Amino acid sequence: MRVALEQARLAREAGDVPVGAVVLDEAGTVIGTGRNDRERTADPTGHAEIVAMRAAAAARGEWRLSGCTLVVTLEPCTMCAGAAVQARIGRIVYGAVDPKGGAVGSLWDVVRDRRLNHRPEVIAEVMAAECAALLIEFFTTRRVG
Repeated sequence: MRVALEQARLAREAGDVPVGAVVLDEAGTVIGTGRNDRERTADPTGHAEIVAMRAAAAARGEWRLSGCTLVVTLEPCTMCAGAAVQARIGRIVYGAVDPKGGAVGSLWDVVRDRRLNHRPEVIAEVMAAECAALLIEFFTTRRVG
């Protein structure tokens, strides 16, 4: 989670919402990192999780990320949760809960939908306070400034 938090800080420095993600392989080695990059790229899919999964897939040379763990500072949205299911991610670990857009247990629970052919394990609220603090500070300064 500390690597994901560093990615989130880099997103904040670039003027984007501070969300960071990493993908770990079965041995726990980082094979992909990502941070929110929508502002710089003008890409609505530029979420940290998507960026990290793309990097991991490129590193592996295949789209299937079976056995990998996606670690992200904020609970994934419907797009990112769906992409994790499609990539066959084995485990999702996230920090801050997103009650307004979370799709891994909060607002929706895409990854545990029994109608889907793959359901990753979920570990929630890892270093949640630290992950949330970055977001709170970011949006507080945006509203004041």
